[in-house]
Amino acid sequence: MGGVIRVVPSVSQATPQRPVPLLVRSQTRTGSNNVKKAVRAVNLLRTVQYTHPPSCPCHANPGHHHNRGRLSAAPAVSRFADRTMSRRSYATPQQDPAQLKEYAFEMAASSVRFGPGATQEVGMDLTNMRAKRVCVVTDETVDKLDAMAQVRDALTREGIDFRVFNKTKVEPKDYSIKEAIAWAKPYDPDVFLAVGGGSVIDTAKLMNLYTCYPEADFMDFVNAPLGKGLPIDRKMRPLIAIPTTAGTGSETTGTAIFDLASRRTKTGIAHRNLKPALGICDPLNTRTMPSAVKASSGLDVLCHSLESWTAIPFNERVPRPTNPLLRPAYQGANPISDIFSLSALRATVKYLPRSVRDPDDMEAQSEMLLAATLAGVGFGNAGVHLCHGMSYPISGQNPGYEHAGYEVSSPIIPHGVSVAVTAPAVFRFTGPSNPERHLAAAEAFGVDISNVKRESAGEVLAEALERFLSDLGDQPAGLKALGFGSQHIEELVEGTIPQDRVLMLAPGLAKELEQERDQLRKLFEDSMEY
Repeated sequence: MGGVIRVVPSVSQATPQRPVPLLVRSQTRTGSNNVKKAVRAVNLLRTVQYTHPPSCPCHANPGHHHNRGRLSAAPAVSRFADRTMSRRSYATPQQDPAQLKEYAFEMAASSVRFGPGATQEVGMDLTNMRAKRVCVVTDETVDKLDAMAQVRDALTREGIDFRVFNKTKVEPKDYSIKEAIAWAKPYDPDVFLAVGGGSVIDTAKLMNLYTCYPEADFMDFVNAPLGKGLPIDRKMRPLIAIPTTAGTGSETTGTAIFDLASRRTKTGIAHRNLKPALGICDPLNTRTMPSAVKASSGLDVLCHSLESWTAIPFNERVPRPTNPLLRPAYQGANPISDIFSLSALRATVKYLPRSVRDPDDMEAQSEMLLAATLAGVGFGNAGVHLCHGMSYPISGQNPGYEHAGYEVSSPIIPHGVSVAVTAPAVFRFTGPSNPERHLAAAEAFGVDISNVKRESAGEVLAEALERFLSDLGDQPAGLKALGFGSQHIEELVEGTIPQDRVLMLAPGLAKELEQERDQLRKLFEDSMEY
């Protein structure tokens, strides 16, 4: 699954039609002074037009608020000097580039190796890469487990020179990421190897990024509008990811998420250049997950698949990029991501309850790891929307909730829990946008949809989600169970508003800011309990 597939419709669909130029030909006759005067007048007008092209004071100005923050926006008035002197287009209204819809999508994913015992091959992989210095990234818990023992043995057996960074934090903060980057820069490894859950893999991605951009400010690549959102145009060093949880799918994606402590919300950096070169998915490495971690990790898979399946279609996203480098990793639902997302959803519904209840059910453990990887490919290209956008301030503004089963020194709302707690309200809201897809998702939960009306699609899916979460057990039944109340709603709304990268893919969400606030406010209210 390595590499990139570019899917572009036919030229008639993909290429904006240019206005047909009108050729002005001089058909002068000798001795006709009137015609000569007309020709001179036309030539004069042509000269004025080419030397002084019209400029709209609004849309031709890249600093105008319609274009601000949109990297893919370009001046709306084309450069007349680029046209040949034999062709001229008369005045034609041109569409604001910021409103041009996308017409193509790209499919990018890491190479994936899946199988029990595959971890032991990583030393040979590094030898094949001719690695000289390897930075192994993990956390203090995983560092004591069999997965890291296997990695150390494999690298030592091949004579690989490596150093281990084991200070990664669960649900990392921007300051913990910066500490990891500061550790990596002087070592200057030529390959990174991440062994752990999504927090470890995401931290390794950013260690890699800022080692390749040693001069960059940390906020340069952070998603806009919280950061500058600059594109990543340098080649990263190879990163191999070995997941030890079945949840984030980070081994396949170009996304890295962390808490921006000063803003009390989560954000991240997303670009397909960040994706690992190889993900080694070994089901033996997920056996040590506590039951609570399996549940919350699996809920992340559930929402990855549901949100990417119901995201706006890729060809409804605006703006259309002016350069392929500017095409975002999260592009909207597309025919390829749909296959991965729906398959992951069905597998999660079937195997997550089994994996949580029986740690010895190796079929369920293996299938959940595979589902996490499939969902990673799906959402890594289609994107997620409201559940994730709303989850970021939920985690960042934790009033003191401590989730059982997590051995951490401070209160924590696990990512999967923060995502799933709003899911019933979210899909009740998004149902009208695409009833068929919401009904197909409900069917994956075992609902008989043969007699369900289209207008009931969101409600039916929401009820199926509520039953699933209740049956899974030990899950907070709404924001109140996490310690939130009505007094927190405004802060939660304001923490969600900046999540442009995912909110732009949310079906049914208003574009006008105050309307968007009202909708988000209602969603948080509806998520207080279910």
